[in-house]
Amino acid sequence: MGFAFVASDAMLSAKASYFNCSQIAIGSRSRIDDFAILSAGNGGITIGSNVHIAAFCLLAGKSEIRLDDFSGLSSRVSIYSSSDDYSGAALTNPTVAKEFTGVRSAPVHLGKHVVLGSGSVVLPGTHFGEGAALGALSLANGKYEAFGVFAGVPARLVRDRQRGLIEKERQYRVFLQDKE
Repeated sequence: MGFAFVASDAMLSAKASYFNCSQIAIGSRSRIDDFAILSAGNGGITIGSNVHIAAFCLLAGKSEIRLDDFSGLSSRVSIYSSSDDYSGAALTNPTVAKEFTGVRSAPVHLGKHVVLGSGSVVLPGTHFGEGAALGALSLANGKYEAFGVFAGVPARLVRDRQRGLIEKERQYRVFLQDKE
């Protein structure tokens, strides 16, 4: 399909849709489930190792979307690195010449161990620090600190997240080395 890179042990559903594959890179042991849509713009989509993208997720936009190692998207998560201007100052939708639209694009980044709950929406320019979690049906738009649990519309800090997964990652990496 002409991907920029796909690790030999990545698991990609044949029932998922991939657009502009030359701008998509997928790391080792990552999995993309049925009916996910990855539509890369010139900024590309970079998926680290051990990343899970569940069924019916959408990753789309002109700017970069980056999911670091061990991050995960529950079903129906939508990540946008571009968005129309809905203020009424410009026309909207891709059938209109870009001179008449007000599309805003900005990179989206999920740090290591970030998990996004089902049905959540992530808007352009959003950044999640390592270990952050977003509750189901939340709207993320901005910067979210490491190891925070965020939820709501817009998403706000609910509590801190445990950091035990860092030690679990170390143990997992030792396990993988022992298998080689």
